[in-house]
Amino acid sequence: MYKKIFYTIREHIFYGDTYLLNLTFSTPVKSSWSLEQMYHWARAPFMLLIKDAFICFSPERFVRIKDHQIEAFPMKGTADAWQCNAAQNLLESPKEKAEHAMVVDLLRNDLSRVANHVRVERFRFLEFIHRPQGDLLQTSSHIKGQLPCDWQNSIGDILWELLPAGSVSGTPKRKTSEIIQQVEHHNRGYFTGVFGYFDGESLDSGVLIRFVEKTSDGYLYKSGGGITWESCPHMEYQEMVNKIYVPLA
Repeated sequence: MYKKIFYTIREHIFYGDTYLLNLTFSTPVKSSWSLEQMYHWARAPFMLLIKDAFICFSPERFVRIKDHQIEAFPMKGTADAWQCNAAQNLLESPKEKAEHAMVVDLLRNDLSRVANHVRVERFRFLEFIHRPQGDLLQTSSHIKGQLPCDWQNSIGDILWELLPAGSVSGTPKRKTSEIIQQVEHHNRGYFTGVFGYFDGESLDSGVLIRFVEKTSDGYLYKSGGGITWESCPHMEYQEMVNKIYVPLA
């Protein structure tokens, strides 16, 4: 099924409908632990538990707003940290470079719709994601812009302009989102949405990835990865599988 959908996306890329599409799947996983137990064991910058529904232990920030500055930290590009020359191979991969650059350009354009003086502060730096079965390397970037002094009065409009998150949809965003609805065979639900807090003065938010959902048949782990023209179906499938882990020792 994965390969069939992959080549359907490649056809859309060939005809210029999309340049980058984040393809996701739901994978059954087994655990004797409850969502609450998983949540209290997990460690991540952004965590959320909805009782009897799902947990999220996300490493990815959506946007942060503080002192009239809006910042985004897109994550794109993953490799097993234990592999030989993993960091060098990830940073020098033409496919990973292109995919990351497209996401950064998309988010830079998104921020430019709500902020002024938007700029890329750091481009493609490495971060570690810790897993029980071995660490992952992830490449991230840092984008910043200036909001008006009264941005709090239009926080809903700001978020609306930025959604869905570019790193979990693709580019161009609207057409790519339409293709995602056509080719994916599962309901994302809350997965790949965003969550956070706003105290009237500042906002911080995360992307709902690293996501375990409870169903009547057990647990589903939802994961995926970006597809571009340079993508290899086997490698993309393996990257998606590598992201599947329940946060237990």
